[in-house]
Amino acid sequence: MRVGVLGSGDVAKTLATGFLKHDHSVKAGSRNPAKLADWSAQVSGSSVGTFAEAAEFGELVVLAVKGNAAAEALTMAGAKNIAGKTVIDACNPIEDAPPDNGVLRFFTNINESLMEKLQRQFSEAHFVKAFNSVGAPCMVNPQFAGGKPTMFICGNNEGAKKQVAQINEQFGWETADMGSAEAARAIEPLCMLWCIPGFTRNDWTHAFKLLTK
Repeated sequence: MRVGVLGSGDVAKTLATGFLKHDHSVKAGSRNPAKLADWSAQVSGSSVGTFAEAAEFGELVVLAVKGNAAAEALTMAGAKNIAGKTVIDACNPIEDAPPDNGVLRFFTNINESLMEKLQRQFSEAHFVKAFNSVGAPCMVNPQFAGGKPTMFICGNNEGAKKQVAQINEQFGWETADMGSAEAARAIEPLCMLWCIPGFTRNDWTHAFKLLTK
C-alpha cells in the first residue's frame, strides 16, 4: 500500500519507518521537506515531499503533527488529496504549556475532541483515531511481558477502521474499536494518562491493555 505520512517529528518518522518495515511504500511530507532529509538518507526506500505531495501519494494518510497544527497541515495537504481516504489521526490537542503535576493541558474540552473538529472540517476524509496513546519508541512491534498491547481506535467509517485494525495487527497491536468519532473525546485524554509516569518517574516504556472475559 502507498502511505503518505504528514509530519516530521518523532511520531511521524517512527510510523513512516514502521510502514516501510512492513513493505508499504511511504512518502513523508512536511511544510519544510528539508527537515526530513537526514531521516530519509538513513531509511532505505523512503521519500519525502510537501504535505500535498505526501497526501496525494498515499492511498492511506497518517496525520502526525502537533495538535494545534493539524488543521493547517491538512489544509496544506489539500482536501481533494485526502477525500475518500483513511486518515490515521495520531494527534493530541496538547496546549503549549507545562503539565500540572505530570498532567498535560488540552486546548479542547471534554465534550469535543480534536478529531471531531477535523472530521467536520474535512468531511470527505475518513478519520480514525489511533497511535495517540503511546510514545513513539513503543509504536511499532513493541515487546511487552503481558503480550500484545491494546490500540484504542474510533471513527465514523467502518471500512477505514478495518483498514487501521489490519495495520495495528502488522504493528503488533490488538485493536479495541470504541465506535464513532465522538469516542475520541475519551481516547485523546489517554495521552494524558500515558504521559503521567513519564513526567513523574521518567517511565516512558508502557502501553495500555484492555482485558475482557
